Amino acid sequence: VQLQASGGGLVQAGGSLRLSCAASGRTSSMYGMGWFRQAPGKEREFVAAISWRGGSTYYADSVKGRFTISRDNAKNTVYLQMNSLKPEDTAVYSCAARTTRTEAVGTPIAYNYWGQGTQVTVSS
Repeated sequence: VQLQASGGGLVQAGGSLRLSCAASGRTSSMYGMGWFRQAPGKEREFVAAISWRGGSTYYADSVKGRFTISRDNAKNTVYLQMNSLKPEDTAVYSCAARTTRTEAVGTPIAYNYWGQGTQVTVSS
């Protein structure tokens, strides 16, 4: 599975961005996809995840109510709509795919494919 992320950029606080992550290759083997982010000097943290078949969604507390993860199975693409962005959302955002069924959707180790990161910068 190959993942291609896009959609990052610079936005003012309170603004919105939409990230996309297109999957290719053996997409039929995917159970779910997720977004993680890493700010300078900080550890990678979970943002949101979605199951590929049932569409269940999961969010970090820090983004609940502001971010929405969705998927388009026909396009093998997952989206992250980010609204009401805050400076603390600034980070490199990476998408990931997992080919195993797990309850631990918020842990990086659950994912075996990763896309390149895309920078999101929120100015105050």
